[in-house]
Amino acid sequence: MQLRDATFRDISALMYAAIGLSFADSKKSLVSSRLAPRVQRLGLDGFEDYFALIAGNDDGGEFQMAIDLLTTNETYFFREPAHFDLLERELATHKPPVLSVWSAASSFGDEAYSIAMLLADMQQTGRIGNGWSILGTDISDRVLRSATQAVYPAERLRDVTEQRLKRYCLRGEGEAEGMVQIQPKLRERVRFGQLNLCQPIGTIGPFDVIFLRNVLIYFDAATKLDVVDRVLTQLRPGGLFFVGTAEGRVASTVPLQTLAPGAFRKAAA
Repeated sequence: MQLRDATFRDISALMYAAIGLSFADSKKSLVSSRLAPRVQRLGLDGFEDYFALIAGNDDGGEFQMAIDLLTTNETYFFREPAHFDLLERELATHKPPVLSVWSAASSFGDEAYSIAMLLADMQQTGRIGNGWSILGTDISDRVLRSATQAVYPAERLRDVTEQRLKRYCLRGEGEAEGMVQIQPKLRERVRFGQLNLCQPIGTIGPFDVIFLRNVLIYFDAATKLDVVDRVLTQLRPGGLFFVGTAEGRVASTVPLQTLAPGAFRKAAA
């Protein structure tokens, strides 16, 4: 099954218009490999039929399925640990009585629950108060449903300490061996919701900390600027802002102080 150049451009244009997703020509093979199994499963003759399906008025949710397939990337607990170390140091120094954190591209929830483990540890040792909460958002309904269930292959928690595994996780047995579920006491601190970063956000903050990691790679330069500026409207002055280390210094009209690679502080008002 071949993805023709014209059909690739049609799919790319549709995704860009809907959610700001940008695919360079070099990503054609990635789009083909991610969508081909779905095209075959639906019994369609080719990518042209699939494009017609997702471009139409799709009551069956196939457009959302296409988004899921094209945006889901690798994730695991405590990815880029230097960011968590910096967050811990900053919070221990400032000791906020109430703390609100937004994981703005939360995917399957690995990042949100990693933050929750850190904050729960800090609460237990008196370094922050009890008043903390985490919001995780993503454009993919499928990954959000999985995040709410909070069940993961143990391999995804490879960087979680044994102490935290004992405190916050339940290990599967029998048919569930090799799987781990986050305990209810931690899950109740994290809520999830669907959100398109390329559309007006409204008021969901303000937040003290925002993680926007490993999602900007999907956008072109103009969309990156719009998304970052839009997200930063939800961050309190002096708040912490994280992007993926590999994403470097992000463009923004909002003044940011660089703290470390991928870590910034929003300028005070």
